[in-house]
Amino acid sequence: MALLSSRPKWPTLPEYFHDWALVDVETSGLRPGRDRVLSLAILTLDAHGNRTGEFSTLLDPGCDPGPVHVHGLTSARLAGAPTFEDIAPEVGALLGGRVLVAHNAQFDYDFLAHEFARVRSWVPVGRRLCTLALNRLVGPATPDLKLGTLAEHYGVRQLKAHDAQDDVRVLSGVLRGSLAAAEQLGLALPLLECPPRQDYKPYVPKTPCPYRNPGRFTPGGPLVQGMKVAITGETRLSREELVARSVAAGLNVTTSVSGQTGVVVTNDPGAGSAKLKRAVTEGVPLVDEAAYLRLLESVRPGQTKGTARQRPAERPPAAERTAEPEPEPAPEVPAQRTAAPGRPDAPTDRPLTGRRVLVLGGTHDEAAEARVLAVALGASAAVNLSASVTDVVVLPGGEADRRMRRVTALGLPVHDTAWLLAPTPAPEPATGSRPDPAPDTSAVLVRGAVTDLADTGTPWTVSASWRQQTASDVDVVAFAVDAQEQVAGDEDFVFYGAPEHPDGTVRLATDGPTEQSVTADLDRLPLEVRRVVIAAAIDGAATFSDVGAIEITATRGIGAAPTARATLDAATSERTMILAELYRRGEAWRLRAVGQGYDHGLADLARGYGVDVAE
Repeated sequence: MALLSSRPKWPTLPEYFHDWALVDVETSGLRPGRDRVLSLAILTLDAHGNRTGEFSTLLDPGCDPGPVHVHGLTSARLAGAPTFEDIAPEVGALLGGRVLVAHNAQFDYDFLAHEFARVRSWVPVGRRLCTLALNRLVGPATPDLKLGTLAEHYGVRQLKAHDAQDDVRVLSGVLRGSLAAAEQLGLALPLLECPPRQDYKPYVPKTPCPYRNPGRFTPGGPLVQGMKVAITGETRLSREELVARSVAAGLNVTTSVSGQTGVVVTNDPGAGSAKLKRAVTEGVPLVDEAAYLRLLESVRPGQTKGTARQRPAERPPAAERTAEPEPEPAPEVPAQRTAAPGRPDAPTDRPLTGRRVLVLGGTHDEAAEARVLAVALGASAAVNLSASVTDVVVLPGGEADRRMRRVTALGLPVHDTAWLLAPTPAPEPATGSRPDPAPDTSAVLVRGAVTDLADTGTPWTVSASWRQQTASDVDVVAFAVDAQEQVAGDEDFVFYGAPEHPDGTVRLATDGPTEQSVTADLDRLPLEVRRVVIAAAIDGAATFSDVGAIEITATRGIGAAPTARATLDAATSERTMILAELYRRGEAWRLRAVGQGYDHGLADLARGYGVDVAE
């Protein structure tokens, strides 16, 4: 059943008025830069939703077309099609000055950006809108948020899935319905700025050091493959040649010094450079260039990544480590289910089971306490107003929240804190009102709670979202760590500057101004990776008290319904926060909601996990 009973009208809010370029690509694979666009369709709309242009074509990618069983585009069918270079000027004219719209927009945008980079240009898009991210905010009464499901919900007929031309036609109807639903809820559109970028380059596989870090170099002993080596100051050999010799010997040359660095090469130990100061602080041994070159002649074999693990050299005591998070050995707390009332598996002792509660107003601690009470009663806690919200709790000051006008217009039940102590049954919806939200059958995790992840080849995505009115910049990051809570190499730190692990197993995506996600292909992670730690950091002097609650969801596959969710409240002074972790349990994987905050910044958090962070 659609959110609106009739065909949704184009919205009237001025901030929703944009010229739109709806885009869909079919590709030879899933990695932009390595894989290529096989088919492209663009549909342009004016600010009132009127169609102003249309373009579609097959493309000759110059490579194997990949999964033909998905897109149906064989090499024979693509033979004779234009190359992207042939159509780039026309595509640029259609995209220029418009907001790019796609379902899972980062995927389409990144593929286009790389295609433009191949022809020595850049994608002429200033902003983009993801209809998947928009509908996560809307929360329609649908079992999932896949394009076909949303098409049915918004009354759009889908003729041929994975056909670019039909997909943009369907997308136009989904955009219309999504904008109307967002206007009804008073949502700000999750528009992302896309400044011109010229740093997109064809995919070049990185070659991280294949050996595990054996620990610190012992003066008088040998170098061992995998040791982290930093070089500072003037050298007799060129820096490039010295690095090349080191890499050829199996050493891991880094650009900075940390507690995980094995040795620092310098011809002037008294120079006082940042690297040397850090080496002294961390107790990293120094060798001169001549001694280092002699050591390079007989480097001991190391342990390759992915083989049986050995315990690394002893780490410094906790008191000597800088802001390092300790592993949480806390007992595993089972998740609770929010199955719809009436289902056989619905808990009978939780009166708010299946309901979704939004808390407005109050101090940080008061709002956090109210959310904890709601979850204890079986509800899930929302951070934004959406169509999935069933109840609103108003604390002191909440009456002035700008969302209250929408809450009243939607006829949502409004309660004070006393209701959480003795909740009443959900009222029957008025005739003609909006339909009930789709039952939320996801597992609700409190802090420390865990849930099993299904054994499947489909990657898992953990998304983090926060209040739309948040002015602070929040960055989500991920660390792939071993049993000692350390990364095997700096490439195991995924963040905004390096959003994908070289082997593609862990990826970061920005889905909107207040939503970022980490996708992990758990079946392909190396055996030594025991956990994927997902964290958030705040830029500047702000703290998580300025952000408020962060909701995390775990989904399997693009647009799938959440398998688990948690709403986490840090205290007032934290600048970094461990949100969740994916970890091995025997042969299986589990998700734990963590919610542990730290007062230090992202650099110290990364160093604690063994990442070399430049000064």
